[in-house]
Amino acid sequence: MSLSDPGLVLGIETSCDETAAAVVRNGRGIVSNVVASQEDIHAHFGGIVPEVASRRHAELITAVVDEAMRRAEARWDDLELLAVTRGPGLVGSLLVGVSAAKGYALATGLPLVGINHIAGHITSSFLLTEGDHEPAPLHFPALALIASGGHSDLALVNDLGDYHLVGFTRDDAAGEALDKAARLLGLGYPGGPAIERAARDGDPKAIELPRPDTKEGFEFSFAGLKTALVRIVEPEGPGGGGHSVADLAAAFQQAVVDCLVRETIEAATHFGVRQIVVAGGVAANDTLRRQMTVAARAGGLTAYFPPMSLCTDNAAMVAAAGYYEMSRHGPASLSMEVDSALQLPS
Repeated sequence: MSLSDPGLVLGIETSCDETAAAVVRNGRGIVSNVVASQEDIHAHFGGIVPEVASRRHAELITAVVDEAMRRAEARWDDLELLAVTRGPGLVGSLLVGVSAAKGYALATGLPLVGINHIAGHITSSFLLTEGDHEPAPLHFPALALIASGGHSDLALVNDLGDYHLVGFTRDDAAGEALDKAARLLGLGYPGGPAIERAARDGDPKAIELPRPDTKEGFEFSFAGLKTALVRIVEPEGPGGGGHSVADLAAAFQQAVVDCLVRETIEAATHFGVRQIVVAGGVAANDTLRRQMTVAARAGGLTAYFPPMSLCTDNAAMVAAAGYYEMSRHGPASLSMEVDSALQLPS
């Protein structure tokens, strides 16, 4: 079922701790993109508190949607579709977004689609943005690495809206591992940016850490790496044993990046793709961006990243993914339920 030009889609994202709404045109052009972050709230707890997140979503969702519509200079009868994240994520947070989207659908008569959050992240690399950022071209098949606090997945992208999971993490996600390392080193929350800041003054070669390899398919494993850091730090605390916090952060970050790059390049070579897209919060890491770009080029591949504003959770990616979901599968039922463990097809 195709949408007509200009194909305006309102997207809603509340899978974790970002309350977001956006309007996207024809699956690629961002008309508005509003994100209300809860980062400062959860920083007090050293991590995301699900109950706090869902309550804050309920407080913000209407104002965020209204602001997205205002910035887009759009009326409800200008829209053709509503798209909302239905999973994976925190159940309470997902319920706020899906309930709001159902309410808007009932009030306006607009069709509704439920979006896989991971599919949204994949789509983010193809969105058109202002400035000199180069989006990924529509050349398929491609390979996507989705690296965030909740995911370390590899997906084969046959086309926009046609994704198949080919790799995943056996334990911690990359962003989760960075968060745990940051807490261990006393660097605060969110851990990924904190580790990256500390690592700028460190030597990644000063401390030897493992690069876990499951040797089975294209799987990630970061639990052993975290344990190795614990064994170094816990006996004497951060900075003990003659190791600076900066060196520990740099060594840990480099080990995570090495694992992500290794599995991604191996999978891209195996599937014979020429293009890699990297998405998710960890895609904002400068070391990952540089190392993936160099490794891809060495293998005759090209790597693309979303702009920083689209690496973390946002609704533009949800609206874009909704455009392709509607085209392929049509609208969802208003009885659609959330799924906190929703997976891409394998």
